[in-house]
Amino acid sequence: MAAEEEKQENRGFTVQDRRRFSPETGEAREDAPESQQAASQASPQPAQEAADAARANALPEIDFSTFVISLSTQALMNLGEIANPVSEKIDADISVAKQMIDILGMLKEKTRGNLNANEDRLMEGILFDLRMKYVEAVKKR
Repeated sequence: MAAEEEKQENRGFTVQDRRRFSPETGEAREDAPESQQAASQASPQPAQEAADAARANALPEIDFSTFVISLSTQALMNLGEIANPVSEKIDADISVAKQMIDILGMLKEKTRGNLNANEDRLMEGILFDLRMKYVEAVKKR
């Protein structure tokens, strides 16, 4: 057991100079790899900062329901029901709204028999509401 402890004590550790510049001359060291240079310039917790940035920029998971809702939101925006998030103005474009509603109708037909009950109800409800709002918008013209 004493021999094993002695081996562990003699292992020691290696000191590696990661400074980018030579302490003697102040010039850039040629033997410092780029990755080491970048690591020495990085903040003390780059992994944590990267994780925080990723969480801040994370988008919601896309599934069929969120896709359908995003299309319906575009249709509502073009019907003049909600404001454009970029310009914060209400801009109605009935022909684009009709196209979005038709796309949702086509999607419903193409996915018939492949949707679960919740997705099917969502499609039915959204299409009904959008079509009624479209009829109202056309009457107002």
